[in-house]
Amino acid sequence: MKQINSKQFLIITVISLFVVLETRAQFNIDAQYRSRFEYRDGYRKIAAEGSTPSSIISQRARLSFSYITEKLKLKFTPQDVRVWGDEQLASSTGVYGDNASIDLLEGYAEIKMGNVGWISVGRQQLVYDHQRLLAARNWNQNGIAYDAVVLKLGVNQWNIHAGSSWNSLDATLSDNLYLPNRIKTLNYLWANRKFSDPFNFSFLHIASGVTKTDSTNTLYFRHTTGIYAEYNNSGFKLRGNAYYQYGKNKTGKDISSFLIDADAGYKIGNLTPGIGLSYLSGNNEPGGSNDKVFDVLYGARHRYFGHMDYFRDFTKHTKEGGLVDLYAYLEYPFSKTVSLTNIGHYFQLAQINILTPNHKNLGYENELMLNYKFNDWGSIKGGYVFCLPTESLKTLQGISNDRFSQFFYLELTLKPTLYKQEAK
Repeated sequence: MKQINSKQFLIITVISLFVVLETRAQFNIDAQYRSRFEYRDGYRKIAAEGSTPSSIISQRARLSFSYITEKLKLKFTPQDVRVWGDEQLASSTGVYGDNASIDLLEGYAEIKMGNVGWISVGRQQLVYDHQRLLAARNWNQNGIAYDAVVLKLGVNQWNIHAGSSWNSLDATLSDNLYLPNRIKTLNYLWANRKFSDPFNFSFLHIASGVTKTDSTNTLYFRHTTGIYAEYNNSGFKLRGNAYYQYGKNKTGKDISSFLIDADAGYKIGNLTPGIGLSYLSGNNEPGGSNDKVFDVLYGARHRYFGHMDYFRDFTKHTKEGGLVDLYAYLEYPFSKTVSLTNIGHYFQLAQINILTPNHKNLGYENELMLNYKFNDWGSIKGGYVFCLPTESLKTLQGISNDRFSQFFYLELTLKPTLYKQEAK
C-alpha cells in the first residue's frame, strides 16, 4: 500500500476540514495553473559574444481554499513550483525525487473583533498601493508571502492596517539569531482614504530589521516613510509615490535616501499613451558617512525596472549609483479579449561615483506585450523585450564584447473556480 507523505496529508486535511464546516458560510475552492516558456538571450545580464541562449519552461500550480463567515475568514493555498525536466533520474524506468518547490503560499485566519475591525494571523501576502514597496512579486513563479499578524481597522473613512512579523530559523531556546541577508522583523503602518471617486491617498511607514551577523542579536532597522496618491477621471490617470529612508543599513551605516515616482496617462479613444519617471537616489561617495542608495524593500522589480531584470539589487547592480528610469508607454485594446502594450525605458545612473562608469546613460529597453483573454478563467500572454546598452551598462555588468540582447516569453494562465458555496 502506498504511504501518504506529509504534503499529501496537508492537502487532504485541509479539504476534510472545510467539508465538515457549517453551511452558513461561503466556501470556495480555486485553482491556478501557470506555465511559461522563456527564451533568454541577454536576460538578467547582457548577452556576450560566444554565449549560448537558454530556453526553459517553468510552471506553478496552486489550490486555494477559502472559508468566509461574518466573523471568520480562513485561507489556505498550497503550491508547487517547478522547472520542466528538473527531475533527478534514478533509472530508465522512473524518477527519484526532483527539485520542485512544494510549500504553503498562504495559510492564515482573519478574525473579526466586534465592530472595530479584523485581525489577520498567519502566512499571507502583503500587497499595498501600486506595489512599489510591498508586492506579490507575481513574475516570480513562487511569489512572496510573509508570516505576520495584521490589524485592520476602519476609522472615520480611513482604512488602517498595522502589521508585524518576527522570524526565526528554528524553535530556539536562547538568542534571536538570524541570517543577515533576510528579514528578521517587518513592521508597517498603512493608512488609506478614498477622498472621492477619482482621488485615492495612502500613507505608509515600514520598519524592517535585519541582524548584524548570523551570530549576534544586534538588529539594524531601515525606516521608510512616504505617501502614494492616484487620480483617475475622464480618461486621465495620474499616480505618484514619494518615500524617504532613514535608520541603519545592514552594515550599521546611517541611511539617507529617497524614491520619487510619477506616472501620467490619457485615454484617446481606445489608445492610452503615457509617460513616467522613477528616481532612486544613489551614493556619490561610497564609503561615506551616509548610505544614499534607496532600497525598494519587498516591492516589485520586474514590473517597474525593465523586464530584462537588470536592476534587482540596486547597491550591487548600479554600483551604488542609484537609478533613473524615464519611460513611455502605449496601451491599445483591440477588443475585450485582446490588448497590446508597448513600454520603452531609458535608464540612467542617479549618481556617478568612484565605483561606476563616468557616464550616467545606461541604455534603452523596449517591451512589447500581447495579451489574449480567451475566457473568464484563462489567458495567454506573450512578450518580446530587447535592450540597447551603452558602454556604461556593459561596464557595470563586466561585459566587453556584447551582442544583441533579447528576451521572449509565452505564458499560459488558468484560474478556474472549482467549487463555490454561497453563504445561506
